[in-house]
Amino acid sequence: MIRVLFRPTTGPPRFDLTVEQLPQSLADPHGLLWVDFQGEPPEVCEPILRQVFQFHPLAIDDALRESHIPRVDDWGEYLYLVLPAITLAGQPDTHVETHELDAFLGSNYLVTHHDHPVEAVDRVWIACQRDERHLRENVDHIAYKLIDELAASYMSVIEDLDDVIEVIEDEVFEKPTPDTLEQIFLLKRALLQLRRVLTPQREVLNKLARGDFAVIDAHDRVFFRDVYDHLVRMHDITEGMRDLVSGALDTYLSVINNRMNDIMKTLTLITTLFMPLTFITGFFGMNFFGPVSPLQVWTDTPALVVTLAIMALTPAGMYLWMSRQGWSRGWVRKPRRSRASAREASRGD
Repeated sequence: MIRVLFRPTTGPPRFDLTVEQLPQSLADPHGLLWVDFQGEPPEVCEPILRQVFQFHPLAIDDALRESHIPRVDDWGEYLYLVLPAITLAGQPDTHVETHELDAFLGSNYLVTHHDHPVEAVDRVWIACQRDERHLRENVDHIAYKLIDELAASYMSVIEDLDDVIEVIEDEVFEKPTPDTLEQIFLLKRALLQLRRVLTPQREVLNKLARGDFAVIDAHDRVFFRDVYDHLVRMHDITEGMRDLVSGALDTYLSVINNRMNDIMKTLTLITTLFMPLTFITGFFGMNFFGPVSPLQVWTDTPALVVTLAIMALTPAGMYLWMSRQGWSRGWVRKPRRSRASAREASRGD
């Protein structure tokens, strides 16, 4: 799909131009032309970019065939920008998908190319259709609007990831499972991908805000500086979220280890309590020697009752003795603190 937006020097904006009318619109030095290529094959885009706009072959090749991290290249009469768009996928939303958005910014035109739909581009396009005031500024202001919408989408992704982190933290304190550990590692990977986008994108905005580019007016640099400040803040938030995920991983391991320790203490206590009974039954159950005299008294009912009493009192006595020694304190669970206080303590650390 190829969309064309043209605001002439005089007259209302037009959204019905064809590809054949692009050279005539591009010849208007005070007009504003925005051409958006979405999902078009290189065979369709390359002739237009090469013949109508006369972009450098290397820049065209980068836009159509290669994938890059965020960057800005100054070609004198125009800028080539790589602006990634990110979305969340998976269940829960922990997988960051990156879609490349290539842009050519000239003195009176903006050309965007992307293989997949980008919501930020659609929002700016619809805003320009509904309100002509967006088209009164220069074309670099449209580029600012586009980059600002991309930054807003970054913030939306960060908020969604933060909600997932809170859910994971609750699961860690309530009932951690192997699925919880898998989600923690998916979050770490998602935040790493987000960092790979935000860090170079921040440098791109820094260059646009402070660089001396011919196609960007001096009074519009403050807008790019505002987006740069947003990216710096989002980068800091992302770093904090990475610390939270690392803390959740440490907490998960601690909870699992404590649970394993409780299980081992319980099993050890049970084994210790029944060890004397095993000794008594094993000793008196040996048949190596025969009786040399009648032992009727040892097989009567009183002997059985006394033996059962000894077997019942021995574990109880050993438990009381271990309680005085302090060995059985870990077997009794301490009252659990609330999830909210535990999470706040984790965040404070």
